[in-house]
Amino acid sequence: MPKNVVTILAIGFVGGMWSGFLGLGGGVVLLAILVTCWKVEQHVANATSLAVIFPTAIVGSLLYQHQGFLDMMLAAKIAVGCIVGAYLGSTLACRLPAATLKKYLSGALIIVGIWMVIG
Repeated sequence: MPKNVVTILAIGFVGGMWSGFLGLGGGVVLLAILVTCWKVEQHVANATSLAVIFPTAIVGSLLYQHQGFLDMMLAAKIAVGCIVGAYLGSTLACRLPAATLKKYLSGALIIVGIWMVIG
């Protein structure tokens, strides 16, 4: 993992840009970089990605809301399910080996990529 603060900030910037621009969450970009390029252990990468998503999502959401694009009621309803899902998913992930998590992440990225191209 790089110790250079500029490199770390640049990756954060790229993740934030992807998050705000595509709404897919900088965590997707960040996870791939942490695990593949920087060789961060999968569980640490997952936790780090989740911690980064919160402030990124708040800033992006506020800017979208300012432009009139945010449906707060829809977001609140989805958030309830996401909170429960994040709790259960994190509990399960902590019990799985890192290699298994990496395979699930890879599969999810492939499926979402294909789905977005087709759909």
